[in-house]
Amino acid sequence: MLASYCSLPPLSEKTMLEELLKLRRDTRHFANEPVPDTVLEKALNAGHMAPSVGLTDATRYYVIRSGEVKQAIKQLFDNYNRKAEELISTAQQKTAYQALKLEGITDAALGLVVCYDRSVLNEFTIGTIASNDTIRSSAVCAVQNIWLSLTEQGYAMGWVSILNYHQFKKILNLPDEIEPLGYFCVGKAATDYDQQPMLQQLGWKNKSASPSVTEINSVSSPVIAERTEVVSMDQKNITAQLKATVDGKTKPVGSLGMLEDLALQIGSVLGSLSPEIKSPHLVVFAADHGIAHHGVSAYPQEVTRQMVNNFLEGGAAINVFCRQHGINLKVVDAGVNYDFASNAELIVHKIAKGTQSFLYAAAMSTEELELCLEKGAQVVAEIQKTGSNTIGFGEMGIGNTSSAAVLMHLLCDLPLQDCVGKGTGVNTEQLQRKREILQLAIDRYQGGRDPKSLMAYFGGFEIMQMAGAMVESKKRNMLILVDGFICSVAYLCALKLDPELQSNAVFCHQSDEQGHRLLLDQLGAKALLQLSLRLGEGTGCALAFPLLQSAVSFLNEMASFESADVSTRAV
Repeated sequence: MLASYCSLPPLSEKTMLEELLKLRRDTRHFANEPVPDTVLEKALNAGHMAPSVGLTDATRYYVIRSGEVKQAIKQLFDNYNRKAEELISTAQQKTAYQALKLEGITDAALGLVVCYDRSVLNEFTIGTIASNDTIRSSAVCAVQNIWLSLTEQGYAMGWVSILNYHQFKKILNLPDEIEPLGYFCVGKAATDYDQQPMLQQLGWKNKSASPSVTEINSVSSPVIAERTEVVSMDQKNITAQLKATVDGKTKPVGSLGMLEDLALQIGSVLGSLSPEIKSPHLVVFAADHGIAHHGVSAYPQEVTRQMVNNFLEGGAAINVFCRQHGINLKVVDAGVNYDFASNAELIVHKIAKGTQSFLYAAAMSTEELELCLEKGAQVVAEIQKTGSNTIGFGEMGIGNTSSAAVLMHLLCDLPLQDCVGKGTGVNTEQLQRKREILQLAIDRYQGGRDPKSLMAYFGGFEIMQMAGAMVESKKRNMLILVDGFICSVAYLCALKLDPELQSNAVFCHQSDEQGHRLLLDQLGAKALLQLSLRLGEGTGCALAFPLLQSAVSFLNEMASFESADVSTRAV
């Protein structure tokens, strides 16, 4: 069987399409035979015949014959494959996984990298208004055409997707705007896998016998969960008592500075003369942004997904600081352009795989905005069930400083140039380009000027879910820790929805992002720390947390003039 398959002649033109589809295999085992240029050329032409959204021709092909390049990609695969193994929970399944051959990078005659060029989105593109993913989908269609063409000619292909794509792009020296789908091994197959998928042949999993099809014949109406509002204590009474307690400590009045204000605020929010910070949580909301396709960031969109994985693996700065200070860390997928493993320690509230580019259309619909606010509220409700009364907020999303800057500009009526900063570290030329793109988007906007219209058009899924979470935290009398620039803009949006929010908010630090100091001034807020941070992730909240603990400790444990028998009269 193997010999006859390996020497399989090109299929007859009369071969039925169904027969060709059955013969197509995701191949991992290759014979040591070259691929003629004519075969490759025919396959790539077949790829070019695939549907192309808006006739953008955004699909790009890179051919790899170099042994050195193949070896570098093989090493990258091996490194990431080991990480994939660690996600497998049972020893038996892990052993089975290790026995699989999931690539043929060095065995196949050549490698093919199929990419899509996201720079086409810099101009209006028909078919991309509903989703930026359509240019990626066009490239996937091209892959299927190439696969079928190679199969028809008696050759095979295997898709290698277990790669760190940021490093993969570096190895290939791909421009920032070129995004790879994966690495494809091309050559003569060494086996036909008994005419079935390899994973099925090896007992890993069986392919279903028929497609899953469901007919939908009615319109569904979403059910909005009811929110339970917590009734607060008499604020004036508790605040007056707290002020007397703080002033009565063995110290000159006001000598502990902002720590005294913090103690008053914590006690007032938690409704206690002897407050206790219980089960503190920090939530990082992550999502991708359509505007990132226009070169407004120093990093590609892929970094959002990579950083979320870093959070999940415990390797980011916020993981370190949360462990150090005993803070419970949660990560929310609010709209990352990636599907994470189903067993990942992740709260999945994905609205979509990234917002639309607000250069051409609304980032999200009004329905999606309301869903963001609802999903954010749900996160807080679940966290409060653990007994938590303190919650901090962080974010991750390439391109989100652009969204935040525009919202700040429009909601505060401030000059755009004062709101736009370097974000992840763009250079002077990129910063100018960023300002021009954002100004163009604002000039094109013809919608309403009310907060929700602006939030829907220019917002991000993670920013709006944070806003919803902050509003819910106030309703539940929780202490709200606000991080840097992005989180402060989320707070600004939340404040437009609930003007009473300020009493619960602690602004943890003033970031190094240009607009943040100006925004804090607009909000009448004083930050606890000023460390020139501009990382995000909620790191400022985690670093400021010991100050909250100190404020509570002095309020609860420091002696009063009366208890210490110390005179209150100045000499």
